[in-house]
Amino acid sequence: MRLEGVCIPVGAAWSSPFVRWQGPAAEVSSLDLAVQVTRRALERGGVEWPFREVVLGLTIPQKESFFGGPTVAARCGLPHLPGVMIAQACATSVACLHTAAASQQLRGEGAGLVVTTDRTSNSPYLVYPRPGAPGGAPDCEHWMLDNFERDPVAGFSMLETAERVAAEAGIGKAELDALAARRYEQYLDALADDRAFQRPWMIPVSVGTRREPVELAEDWGVRPVLLEEIASLPPAREGGVVSYAAQTHPADGSAGLVVTSPAQARALGVEGPLAHLRATGFARVAPATMPKAPVPAGLAALADAGLSVSDVHAIKTHNPFAVNDLWLARELGVDAGEVNPYGSSLVYGHPQGPTGARGIVELMHALVRRGGGIGLFTGCAAGDSGAAVVLEVDG
Repeated sequence: MRLEGVCIPVGAAWSSPFVRWQGPAAEVSSLDLAVQVTRRALERGGVEWPFREVVLGLTIPQKESFFGGPTVAARCGLPHLPGVMIAQACATSVACLHTAAASQQLRGEGAGLVVTTDRTSNSPYLVYPRPGAPGGAPDCEHWMLDNFERDPVAGFSMLETAERVAAEAGIGKAELDALAARRYEQYLDALADDRAFQRPWMIPVSVGTRREPVELAEDWGVRPVLLEEIASLPPAREGGVVSYAAQTHPADGSAGLVVTSPAQARALGVEGPLAHLRATGFARVAPATMPKAPVPAGLAALADAGLSVSDVHAIKTHNPFAVNDLWLARELGVDAGEVNPYGSSLVYGHPQGPTGARGIVELMHALVRRGGGIGLFTGCAAGDSGAAVVLEVDG
């Protein structure tokens, strides 16, 4: 969808640290985390935004999440705001931004608040009543693990989709390991100079328990990915090429952003660069080939923006597998080693709903550091689908 007159003020976009699953955020509801992070971010921004609505991205049910967006808005001190809740697996952030941007483009005034959050730790175990079954035995489902393991349409796990694409493209383990190590090197760039890249947008959080509170200002649970160490790791599945080092880990976190018009932002006294939203794009590929989906999604967004790959100055991806970026680089004709400056979800983890929002935040700040330019964010999602955003940061 082509977008005009819609922007994200770069200073009005944020993310919490991402916390490896079963870590210190495991006992914290993702709704509580979202409220904490959003309130802190808005207070730090110091702008009284004329919000019209909240768009909540949440893919893993939490206690009291039934009411969705309006509950989060009220707890953030915005009790007058209506809201919607969107769940589209790993594409949730882009779907939320797409919704907020379309609303902004139609109305032209005010602002939308996008809040994304998820906790993969302690995902619910659901019991579905079946009164007509023998003995009334219910159906049961582990919300996250069961769905990671099997696509109900294609019948394959997410890992198997990566193996299938790697086999089709002739990608071997050594190539995957090398790119995983490269992504870790890029992440270290984000930590340089006392985390100078992350500090402007990463909101510290209070997690843990009442008895053992933990204050986190940076990602927790990121493990070094050094080529000389991971080369000896076996594939995660017998006969495959994807090791645990070449795939992401589940995580907990929250991220958000403000969607408004350039005129509204400047009228409110917002200084600093704006990220002008140019287009969003969505796509679906053949069954059980999920890592391919970012390519057609990205091309769709670029086409709607009237741009081509050669116009893009920086690319960020949600890449749960290193296979994703190698396929994308081959299909788009770009250098895989230059994609994902300052790291990616492959390294710092994947909480589902907020993963894309963090990638978009990082993309904007990477463009600010180069003096502006056009950026593409694209990523895959369950159901062999992909979602993308094209934006342009002021020079």
